[in-house]
Amino acid sequence: MAERRSRLDTPREVRRPLVRRPTYDSEMFGVFAEQFARFMGTAKFLIYMTLFVVVWIGWNALAPSSLRWDDYPYIFLTLMLSLQASYAAPLILLAQNRQETRDKVIAEQDRQANARAHADMEFLAREVASLRMAVGEVATRDFLRSELKVLLTDLEELAASGPEEESGDETEIVEPRSTT
Repeated sequence: MAERRSRLDTPREVRRPLVRRPTYDSEMFGVFAEQFARFMGTAKFLIYMTLFVVVWIGWNALAPSSLRWDDYPYIFLTLMLSLQASYAAPLILLAQNRQETRDKVIAEQDRQANARAHADMEFLAREVASLRMAVGEVATRDFLRSELKVLLTDLEELAASGPEEESGDETEIVEPRSTT
């Protein structure tokens, strides 16, 4: 018999599980893991843990034997520390993974900001170059001053030579001298 194949253009039927999976807020759990990892990296945690171990060993070494709960090889203390480490390691890894994800987002934002800044710098460099080219074509103050000085000396020479008789229609046009 041919197996019945589902069509790709129709959605699958959703089957309800017999037992519901427990749900949790992954963000809240991640924040807890980060706080726990931060606390474990402090001197306060090391002091608390050292005091706990010293009190544990001191009590079980010095207390009357009827009140001791963990004699010399301190098997129960070892079990407690192993249990603490077995929970601490995944929580620290979770906190590191979250930090790595944040670092990737920040790195991508930095890369985009750098790309925008680079594009802006290139645009500004092109604008400055075009302004330099435009300024090269504009008459500067020094150029105008030199042209006016030349015209002034020409006028002074004309005035010093005396009045000349002008013929009716002919007027002489004096071209300014170029200093460039």
